[in-house]
Parts: sequence; C-alpha cells; structure tokens
Amino acid sequence: MGTTGVALQSDIQLDEDELDARIRAARRALGERLVILGHHYQREEVFRHADYTGDSLKLSRQAAQTSAEYIVFCGVHFMAEVADIMSAPEQISILPDLGAGCSMADMADLDKVEDAWQELSGILDPDELVTPVTYINSAADLKAFCGRHGGIVCTSTNAPHVLEWAFRQREKVLFFPDQHLGRNTGYNMGIPLEQMVVWDFNQPMGGLTVQQIKQARMILWNGFCSVHQMFRPEHIDQYKKRYPETRVISHPECRFEVCQKSDYVGSTEYILNTVTGSEPGSRWLVGTELNMVSRLQEQLKPRGIAVQFMSPMVCMCSTMFRINPQHLLWTLESLVAGEVVNRIKVSADDAAQARIALNRMFDLAV
Repeated sequence: MGTTGVALQSDIQLDEDELDARIRAARRALGERLVILGHHYQREEVFRHADYTGDSLKLSRQAAQTSAEYIVFCGVHFMAEVADIMSAPEQISILPDLGAGCSMADMADLDKVEDAWQELSGILDPDELVTPVTYINSAADLKAFCGRHGGIVCTSTNAPHVLEWAFRQREKVLFFPDQHLGRNTGYNMGIPLEQMVVWDFNQPMGGLTVQQIKQARMILWNGFCSVHQMFRPEHIDQYKKRYPETRVISHPECRFEVCQKSDYVGSTEYILNTVTGSEPGSRWLVGTELNMVSRLQEQLKPRGIAVQFMSPMVCMCSTMFRINPQHLLWTLESLVAGEVVNRIKVSADDAAQARIALNRMFDLAV
C-alpha cells in the first residue's frame, strides 16, 4: 500500500465530525479550483458537501461551465467520464473511488456491442437500417460507437425525443444498455411490445431468429439496473391496499409492469420535483434508489407529505455507495498536497466520437 493508501486507511478511524471538518478545510484550501458534484443517489454524508446536485448529465454540464481546475464527481465511473468529455482540456475529472462503477453500464461493453453489430450485418445492413442509441448510463467507448455509426445518446428525460429522431434516420433502433427504459419509452410512443425484442448478448444472434430481427422495430439490449429491477408490481398492490390514496411514481428503469401500475414515470429530477411540489397530506410510493427516497422523506415530513420506498427490502446503489467521506477526504487532501488521484481520462479519439453522439442529442434542444 502506498502513502496515499496509508492516508486513506488512517482516515477510516475518524468519526463523522472529524471527517466533516477536514473535508470542509480542504475545500476552503482549494477554493474555486475545486467543484464537487453529488448525484441524487449519493449517501447523505457525502451529498452534503456537493457544490451541485442532480442527475449525471446535468452535473457534467454545470461543471463544464465553471472555471474549476478539479471536478470531483461523487457518482459512478461513467458519470466522471461524461464530465471529462464535456469539460475543458485543462479541467481534471476525478472519481473518489475507482470501484464505483455501474452494473447496468457494465452489461454492455464495446466488444459485445460490436459483436452484435457484426452479427446483425449478416441479416441486414445495420448502418443503413439500424440507429444505435445508448443511454447516458454507459461507457464512453459506447457513446463513441454511436458517434461512429450515426447514433445518439439519450437520458431518461429525453428518451422519447431521441427515439423519434432515431426512427427518422433509420427504420430500427438498437437500444442499450437498459432494456426497461427502451421498452417503457417505446411502448408509450405506440410501439407494440411484439415489435420489441431483447438481444441476449450471451447467445449467438442474441438468441433471436432472423424473422424476429427483421420484424422488430426496437432491439433492446438485455441489460438492467440492479436497483430498479428489484421493484415489483405486487409491492404497489400491497401498499395501496393499506393506503389506497397513494400516488405511485417510478423511474423508467423499472420493469414494464411497475411503470404501467405507476401514476407517474420519470427521471430522478422529475421524481424529485413532482413529489416535492405536491400538496401537504399527499402520500407517495417511490420506485427509485433508497438514498434519494430517504432524503425526500426527511425533507418533506415537516410539510405533512408521506414518502415511502417501494421495495420492502433495502435496495440502494451499492457501487455509488462506495463513494464515502473517507474517499472524498483522501481525494481532496491529496489535491491540497498537489497530488491528483483517481483521474478519469477518456482517450482523445473516444472523446471526439462520443461528443458527436452527445451533440446530436443536445441539438434536439428538448
């Protein structure tokens, strides 16, 4: 273990007040050279130190508009990659713990997607007939893949507008890595479920027949969010038996059956704004990550708004949870000492191609 590892190990022994005090001291020492970004799913003891809070793309755009030398992203790996792609060359993107990945993003890697593209080319010409669409929750090299193949990036907010654009370009869409966002969005646009097929990347030809591929309008990657996958329609039924007045709100990464039983479906920002803006006395069942729901519970309790986590089981983003106060402190004190740790740097070629796919999304102005 090197000197930085020793320093991090010693920080584990600190209590919460000491950690807080040293993080704040390091922030003051770095001043405007530093910006800390906190995703909604981040644990509270880290979230409170963020200069900006929100969803991943919003945070990257905010950081890119600052003059900060260091962008410390308290989120997961793909988020820090997007911050690096969108920021100025002199800005440095940092992830406090390199182990903070995203299980969904990891389900679609470049080799698997390129293999799928090659297999599709044995049936049809994908560059003529298929628009690749990647969710923002994906690795930089997959965004670059979309840039090279006439594709685009989407978020959970703009997915309908992005898919409309994609279908104007070509007759089919390959959507990765989250099948649920693709299915829920496509269905709400009027695409029948039978025209959406799931590509199982562990099977030849995705486990599909030639006829299924030719008839499909959307080819959905067999990926999912381990958090949102846990919510079930019976969780809604059971809770509404006790509290029939409950309004149900879910993230579109949830299963199709959960979204169909929900009164509202939308992104983290949408969920936050909708529940926060509701009237006193209202009751909400929320299908998204536990830290965000717990924060809403505490914030809205004084206003008489009841907020309940949808699953009866604890269900948080375990990789996001790896970013803790100890890693944040180590990152900041290393910067104060003149040492950059855990820099996230996307290759120049991937960054250039990824920007093409991202800019196609931004050009939609939705």
